[in-house]
Amino acid sequence: MGVYVGNLSYDVTQDDLNSVFGEYGTVKRVTLPTDRETGRVRGFAFVDLSSDEEEQAAIEALDGAEWMGRDLRVNKAKPREPRR
Repeated sequence: MGVYVGNLSYDVTQDDLNSVFGEYGTVKRVTLPTDRETGRVRGFAFVDLSSDEEEQAAIEALDGAEWMGRDLRVNKAKPREPRR
């Protein structure tokens, strides 16, 4: 399913996230949503690691950690709910 990363700096890049999460395992994919109108990062991301154990290690280490001047919120990603 992946890991949700919230409260990110608007200056963060996919390479930044690859570097940080790469310390906990193999990063398979980073999704960094941007605003349609401004093109600016929206302040959250989804990171897929190669195993549940690696994801859990990243969550435990990074949830609440200060990075790029912000306190991260890191937890297991939830399935996307259908739009109404």
